[in-house]
Amino acid sequence: MNSTFLNLQESINTPMSIAPMMDRTDRHYRYFMRQITRHTLLYTEMITSKAIIHGDRHKLLDFSPEEKPLVLQIGGDNPERLAECAKIGEDWGYDAINLNIGCPSPRVQSGNFGACLMTQPKLVAAAVSAMSKVVKIPVTVKHRIGVDESDRYEDMSNFVRIVSEAGCSNFTVHARKAWLQGLSPKENRNIPPLRYEDVYRLKQEFPDLFIEINGGITTLEQSQTHLQYVDAVMIGRAAYDRPYIFAAVDRDIYGDDAIVPTRHQIVEAMLPYIDYWVARGTKLHAISRHMLQLFAQRPGTKAWKRYISSHACQSDADSLTISNALAKVGK
Repeated sequence: MNSTFLNLQESINTPMSIAPMMDRTDRHYRYFMRQITRHTLLYTEMITSKAIIHGDRHKLLDFSPEEKPLVLQIGGDNPERLAECAKIGEDWGYDAINLNIGCPSPRVQSGNFGACLMTQPKLVAAAVSAMSKVVKIPVTVKHRIGVDESDRYEDMSNFVRIVSEAGCSNFTVHARKAWLQGLSPKENRNIPPLRYEDVYRLKQEFPDLFIEINGGITTLEQSQTHLQYVDAVMIGRAAYDRPYIFAAVDRDIYGDDAIVPTRHQIVEAMLPYIDYWVARGTKLHAISRHMLQLFAQRPGTKAWKRYISSHACQSDADSLTISNALAKVGK
């Protein structure tokens, strides 16, 4: 392995990350989160291989340098096309490529990718091998503990063994199984019981692999508990619904002595970014929608959200709109 690969591997083998979330983790959300945490690993939304090959790549793939370290998550099942997408992602400047083997939505299943691929570990291994051969950046996998009736620990262990032998050393494990029929994607995030012990056991069985745990984790305190058993923690919906929980991550998890930013400082740091994009035709709502929950569970949060929701869609809305909303929140 060359030094460049090892440095990139180190940049993504980080103890905290924010999960890829459809209609959530776009470039504006990621830039916003970078005002809260400098070190947490960020992901794009899941982008299909078909979209990357045939779609508007600038719209799909562009990002600000401040967002790094940043991982491109891809969905697909064709090793050749996935390899093409991995190369595109590397050339675009991403730090790693992640293959989605966790999404249970019917649309994803119809394309034969996402969680249904857990029952086809050799195909996943072929995809990982094909991608790894054409890029110098790490290729990682995000998966469930199981699908439908194939949910024994041994099924997951076999999947990880086969895929790791193809060259993947970094696995993010959603600690719930997925029901491919009968449950919606939302229900699949809540109804199947969490089995954290299976993920801990996986780390014990594969000590040389980087194992990250995901699912139902909502606080920094919970994350610190999990980090006693696995290498990393990925937080999903809580990172969107209560983004400020990440304000102390750099200090308490990464040992960075930087001052924890206040919510007001985070908003003020976003104002030049907002003006930059609004001047280029972006509607304020595309950015401000990700900021609505910054004051969650704090006095003034209703006034903050109400003002932004009422004004951000107006044609002349800009950073002044956000400043006015901030003025309605007490210090």
